[in-house]
Amino acid sequence: MATTTPHSETTARVINAPTPKRVLIANAKGGSGKTTIATNLSSFFAARDEHCALIDFDPQGSAIQWLQLRQSNRSKIHGVSAFKKSTTQVTRTWYLRNLPAETTKVVIDTPAGLTGMLLNDLVRECDYIVIPVTPSPIDIRATTFFIKELFLTPAFRTNPRRIAVVANRVRKNTLVYSKLELFLKSLKIPFIASFRDTQFYIRASEYGLGIHDLNNAHKSDVTDWQKLVDWIDTH
Repeated sequence: MATTTPHSETTARVINAPTPKRVLIANAKGGSGKTTIATNLSSFFAARDEHCALIDFDPQGSAIQWLQLRQSNRSKIHGVSAFKKSTTQVTRTWYLRNLPAETTKVVIDTPAGLTGMLLNDLVRECDYIVIPVTPSPIDIRATTFFIKELFLTPAFRTNPRRIAVVANRVRKNTLVYSKLELFLKSLKIPFIASFRDTQFYIRASEYGLGIHDLNNAHKSDVTDWQKLVDWIDTH
């Protein structure tokens, strides 16, 4: 069951509570599949009994809409609509510091056009950055510029975060995927996994699920997600 909590009702963390791992899903390029990565990763954590929070900074609110479709018999995910305008004077990163005390994982979905102060603020408040890239020349160029800006943010320059890239919505054994793979391997950033282009993601999202929740999901798809989770767990 999903819990989507308005910021005014968010439970503050208590002193000495475990510090959760915070994963920022980011790319300034729209259409790179950030919400798909954020929701599936949150669902993966929840399925193994992690106390996961999903924070949605995207004005479209797609991650929160996904949570609202989640059935009550599923593991709970705490949702925060960070894109909503507050009636009180709170900072954009206040949401990341005021979560249920039991939270162990935080997944942050971000808007297209992420740049400037918001990018710097979110980098400062995260531990990991996952950059999804789709196989097209436009996306490759846009991701190159985004990574350069990311490296130049004051927050990253002061305290570099762990970064990984993932290929999203890919069809292997195609020329465009080969070019994307070469590009990602040239970045000197860990290239963790490739997520294939399949209707299973659409089917899962209709019920607030992750692809691994589907009984007929391909084992290879689940294995690809496990690679990303393992990277987060072991670093």
